[in-house]
Amino acid sequence: MGRPRLLPAAILAMAGLFLVKAEALLAALRAPALPAVVASARAADPPPAAPTPTPTPRPQPAPVAIAPPAPDPAAQAERALLEQLRARRTDIEAREQAVSAQEIVLQAAEARLTRRVEELTAMQQRLEALDRARGEREEAGWRGLVRTYEAMRPRDAATIFDDLDMPVMVEILDRMSDRKAAPVIGAMRPDRARMATAELARHRARRSTVD
Repeated sequence: MGRPRLLPAAILAMAGLFLVKAEALLAALRAPALPAVVASARAADPPPAAPTPTPTPRPQPAPVAIAPPAPDPAAQAERALLEQLRARRTDIEAREQAVSAQEIVLQAAEARLTRRVEELTAMQQRLEALDRARGEREEAGWRGLVRTYEAMRPRDAATIFDDLDMPVMVEILDRMSDRKAAPVIGAMRPDRARMATAELARHRARRSTVD
């Protein structure tokens, strides 16, 4: 009866001893490996980056004022000459345009005057033709009267002339031949004969002056 109770105790003791040894073995195995793992982990980790130094701002140089280049006198003179030439050309072009416009106006006025002169010339020619026709008709009328009085007896013609208007009588006597007019004037009353003679002389003098 006492032997069976010792066996479980021995088994428990041996199990406890085994556990103690196993723990010691594990401890022995873990002790050297931990520093190596830590060392390898440290070796694997990159070293911490050194802090980047903040650059010190350099003082910026003060801007240097650049003086504008001095104007070239030759370039200025050339520019002024070009401006003067441009202004002169503009003035000349304006004057040419004004002259052209005046020429157009003068040509139009000349054309109007030419047409007007032609119209007046044609009108004058018509008036002269009418005047000649009228003069010819009047002359034909006077010639008819002259032939009538020349065909009459001088005393009968003188009787009519004594009471005829002086301008009409002068026109008839002027167209009569001297051979026919002399007996008629001689048969007129003396005062009318003198007046007719004086008016006939003045009439012929005016006519010769006009001719």
